[in-house]
Amino acid sequence: MRHRKSGRKLGRNPAHRKALLRNLAKALIISSRITTTEAKAKDLRGVVEPLITLALKNDLHARRQAYRVLGDHRLVQRLFDDFGPLFNAGGGGYTRVVKLPVPRRGDAAPLALIEFTRKPAVISLSEGKKPAAPAAEDTSES
Repeated sequence: MRHRKSGRKLGRNPAHRKALLRNLAKALIISSRITTTEAKAKDLRGVVEPLITLALKNDLHARRQAYRVLGDHRLVQRLFDDFGPLFNAGGGGYTRVVKLPVPRRGDAAPLALIEFTRKPAVISLSEGKKPAAPAAEDTSES
């Protein structure tokens, strides 16, 4: 019997389940919104929300703990620089799971959209460059 055993197995062994949730967390931090099955989305909250709590602490130890989960310094930097200040005033509830009306094609698995409740600023590829100033027109009459 499975009495008082928390968490879903998701049809995977523990190492595969841990890798799956880490990869989903990385995808969510990159794109701020992903579509997956309801069960995976609900389990993903248990991985992502503690990461946001670490981003609110914003110290070296918290960054190292986040790196243990994410495994990428750029994602840790995005987490702490973009999402940390965004949720600074909140007290939890950093993600929302919205059930989608149409099941997945093929196996009819119930789908859900998981997203952050607040959106970070969109980062453009040429963020470091300033926009080119329009060329000054020569109005002198010669």
